Amino acid sequence: MSNEIEIGRGKRGRRAFSFDDVAVVPSRRTRDPEDVSVGWQIDAYHFDLPIVAAPMDSVMSPDSAVALGERGGLGVLDLEGLWTRYEEPEALLAEIATLPAERATARMQEIYAEPIKPDLITERLREIRRAGVTVAGALSPQRTQEYSKTVVDAGVDLFVIRGTTVSAEHVSGNAEPLNLKRFIYELDVPVVVGGASTYTAALHLMRTGAAGVLVGFGGGAAHTTRVSLGIHAPMATAVADVAAARRDYLDESGGRYVHVIADGGVGHSGDIVKAVACGADAVMLGAALARSSDAPGRGWHWGPEAHHAQLPRGERVEVGTVGTLEEILFGPGRQADGTLNLVGALRRAMATTGYSDLKEFQRVEVVVSPYQPR
Repeated sequence: MSNEIEIGRGKRGRRAFSFDDVAVVPSRRTRDPEDVSVGWQIDAYHFDLPIVAAPMDSVMSPDSAVALGERGGLGVLDLEGLWTRYEEPEALLAEIATLPAERATARMQEIYAEPIKPDLITERLREIRRAGVTVAGALSPQRTQEYSKTVVDAGVDLFVIRGTTVSAEHVSGNAEPLNLKRFIYELDVPVVVGGASTYTAALHLMRTGAAGVLVGFGGGAAHTTRVSLGIHAPMATAVADVAAARRDYLDESGGRYVHVIADGGVGHSGDIVKAVACGADAVMLGAALARSSDAPGRGWHWGPEAHHAQLPRGERVEVGTVGTLEEILFGPGRQADGTLNLVGALRRAMATTGYSDLKEFQRVEVVVSPYQPR
């Protein structure tokens, strides 16, 4: 049965669903939450939590990357952010948090105009490595070739190439584009790449040799891509489509499993549950972790789109502070809004529906929900 809808006589569109549009259905079995495993592994690296912190200055500093790593998650540092442009960025982070709304974008463009310093990339990654946790750093596709050797030489464990959208077939008349397949083949570390939001785009990224694919486009709390460019990918459908690409690539490649990481629209605990139910192996969190009192953003949240020099497609948004990183991950919760004890909520949902690990939970029944849960 086709789910295409006629928009007009000359255009049809496929119906797509966000996480708010779907719900997980209980099965015939239940479990104790203590018997549920939420761990996952990508390449040689095992994590107790399926939580990857978004490489955004409001979410991750070297210290917060270490704190998340010590608790079982993976912190990814933005290697084009303030920590690699300034020796001491704390004063600038404090300034961004106090900027009036009408000045925020222009002032952030000035702050981020400072050049990236390769020696600071090396130092920040070594700070994380000294703490003994898995080291991950992110670059945009535009800067990957310029700084990748610096990143790998600094001892990164996982390399993340993250953009609003990343394709395996970028075409440019001005410069030679990044050849992802050749680049990943030549690297000695696993690469996670994205965003992708369609079956075909994800399948092509998997064929480059990526260890993981980030799923999402314009769905984050600080994105205005839908308003600015008219482009948006509802996340439940996007994750399910990319999970289908993973299944087909598993057969095509003779057993190579590429991890699917939902990146965007995962702001509350229920969204994490639905992301895994739709096929994600892990989630990349931005706003959900920016609400921590330990976060560098001081209750504010922004991404690189917010300070783009020519066409900002994001904004600085106030997400507030709800608790410490420990409380956001493990509780206790003091309100029933899905912002605290994210891991406990995932365990409870898996136990309530009778599943013992994340791979099993990807098979849970999902229905289209006729109401908005929030």
